[in-house]
Amino acid sequence: MEKAVLRKSVISQMNELSKSQHAEMSAAILEKLLEDSDFQQAKTVGVTISRWPEVDTIPLIKLCWQLGKKVAAPKCFAKDRTMNFRLFDRLGQLEVVYMDLQEPIEAETEAVGPESLDLLIVPGVVFTASGYRIGFGGGYYDRYLSGFKGNTRSLAFDFQLAGELPVESHDIPVDGIITEIRTIDSKAVRA
Repeated sequence: MEKAVLRKSVISQMNELSKSQHAEMSAAILEKLLEDSDFQQAKTVGVTISRWPEVDTIPLIKLCWQLGKKVAAPKCFAKDRTMNFRLFDRLGQLEVVYMDLQEPIEAETEAVGPESLDLLIVPGVVFTASGYRIGFGGGYYDRYLSGFKGNTRSLAFDFQLAGELPVESHDIPVDGIITEIRTIDSKAVRA
């Protein structure tokens, strides 16, 4: 199936979740992430500020701060479709930009290089157990991951997993996927 068709179909399923189902499933995913050794050891976590109907990352961000972890969110540059990550320590350091996305305010946050991120939470719409993903279509994470050497995870509702996806040469799989039902070691699946 074509990427655009798959993306649209899964987003439609995500939009069908009730607010309570969404909150409950997001909380279950966060509980499973807490058990992940790479998350436990990470001092700095890179994470996108979610928007409906994605898995809610705001509780994750707040939990990271409670655990003494640093949090960095991406600032996207549409001209060349690149992004960098910026440390922030309160939600007030975010601003709404295009398409209702929240990003760090540059004047109030500090940019950090990929080597500073111990764990990167990679968003997406559709995933395979082997870690390949279809994102939201901008290609920002594919570009960023090409130079990223740290650990990666994706948070997804279990129905976002597909048997297979069209994979292109520039696609970089994540190391693992955490859903409300299971934790998948994608590196092991690919081995």
